[in-house]
Amino acid sequence: MREAGIAPGEHVVDIGAGTGVITTALADAGATVTALEADPALARVLERRFGGRPVRVVRGDAGRWPWPAEPFSVVSNLPFAGSGAILRRLLRDPRCGLRRADVIVQWEFADKHAAVWPTTMRSAYWRAWFDVGIAARLARSVFSPVPRVDAAVLRIARRDRPLVALAEYDAYRRFLERAFEAQAPLARALRGRVTARELRRLGPVLGFDPGALPRDLDARQWAFLFGFAGNRG
Repeated sequence: MREAGIAPGEHVVDIGAGTGVITTALADAGATVTALEADPALARVLERRFGGRPVRVVRGDAGRWPWPAEPFSVVSNLPFAGSGAILRRLLRDPRCGLRRADVIVQWEFADKHAAVWPTTMRSAYWRAWFDVGIAARLARSVFSPVPRVDAAVLRIARRDRPLVALAEYDAYRRFLERAFEAQAPLARALRGRVTARELRRLGPVLGFDPGALPRDLDARQWAFLFGFAGNRG
């Protein structure tokens, strides 16, 4: 809770609240908590446990629940099997009120999406509006029951200055999807958007090889190419 920097009165969502271990710590820190739990039996336990406290228990699936428009944070131990789907939906529309997320996920998942290279389509997209990094590594032995893999605290914090305008989020996602699905060098992956000649001129300026694959460019390079493709005319 200390590392997440939760302030009294802050709205925090605990995704998959379970029996309320993290929810309790959030409420003790003075947060206004939304405890999101899909299991009806666990949701009833939460409702009994937190009656009279500033905790709103929501019986629902994170895959369908509408994220708040007002500022909020997320502190949660995400289910390992569903981490990708939950974060993909949480970060799909950066116009939501998400300020920061500190989430426990499988180590390999955190390592993949926090890495500068190789870039994934998902990490290039997320980093247009958020900084993504690993705050801590957690040994499997600290959990009960003990899982088969180690975990990490993945920290996602909104940028003060986004790399891509919020209004262009959907166009940027389609731009990246098309490029990464091509699984080809940039000249082919960006055909019709940026020419091979333009890539040869931009490469030395932005610091990438014109023959690079989509995974070889970082988030800033992708954001610049998107802006260049949209504005050169």
